Amino acid sequence: MMNELTLALSQIADGEDKSSPLKNRIRKNYRHIRKWAKRSATDCFRIYDREIREYPLAIDFYAGRFCVHYFFRSSDTEYLPENIIEEVTEALCSLFGTVSEAIYWRARMKTKQTRQYEKIDESKEFFTVLEYGVKFKVNLVDYLDTGLFLDHRETRKIVASVSKGKRLLNLFAYTCSFSVHAAVAGALFTKSVDMSNTYTAWGKDNFILNGISLKNHEVVRADCLKFLDEEIHSGIKYDIVVIDPPTISRSKKMDQLFDVQVDYVALIAKGLKLLDAEGVIFFSTNSRRFIFDHSLFKECSIEEISDKTIPLDFHDPKIHRCWKITKIT
Repeated sequence: MMNELTLALSQIADGEDKSSPLKNRIRKNYRHIRKWAKRSATDCFRIYDREIREYPLAIDFYAGRFCVHYFFRSSDTEYLPENIIEEVTEALCSLFGTVSEAIYWRARMKTKQTRQYEKIDESKEFFTVLEYGVKFKVNLVDYLDTGLFLDHRETRKIVASVSKGKRLLNLFAYTCSFSVHAAVAGALFTKSVDMSNTYTAWGKDNFILNGISLKNHEVVRADCLKFLDEEIHSGIKYDIVVIDPPTISRSKKMDQLFDVQVDYVALIAKGLKLLDAEGVIFFSTNSRRFIFDHSLFKECSIEEISDKTIPLDFHDPKIHRCWKITKIT
């Protein structure tokens, strides 16, 4: 599918600033990934990923805007250091010719527990980015997360690559990015399930943004665990099931606390019941303590594909883990 949008890839200033190792690293990283981005029809990616100890930051580029995540090393304070704000702002403005209003900050607390996709504002300030030629709505103001998890870009590409002519179920779908990629790649049918009215509506917009009718691409607001029981009872089958749950969720819309380490067994077992012969589950988690017990799924072929799903712009090999679980008939 061809997109009308032009890639929003900023030109970057030449030269070297010996007084700012951060600026030099951002320049080097951006120049490297921009070449890949032009070839890949992508204008959202990470340009700095905690590579210098003195700068505990991740900086994401979104079509000319910037989301800066500051990672606190302790829970003693919630205040962003003014010197860091000033240096990052100066670096981005001078390198990219941008303005401070295009730089959005996130405070990432080490011990703070939040509900998934926590709301922080109500600006409704949306804009469009491209990922492998597919359009997505992004919001850098209103929520802790932006609407598109950049670390799963390659996972989405892998899923899309096997989706042509297939039926796909996307659980904990958030804004439906896996489903949209699959639909653009030629999936016959997708169903995306999430508990949030906000994100199911956002997901529908992502389909429409890409000129995809919702007729064969359903978006359902439901508790995924309850939904699975109902879907199994209906007898519906899928070729691909994507399961990318939160690590922990305390949502008021759920009857109980969700913990991926406890609940992954039921999720995968129920997902397997929905698979057609030789169907595949893609399961992922960003829990760093997660332990996958392969012995619980003896009727499956299980392959960890985490190394294939980490994008070139992410320097933390543990940003997430991912498994391909194939049903053996």
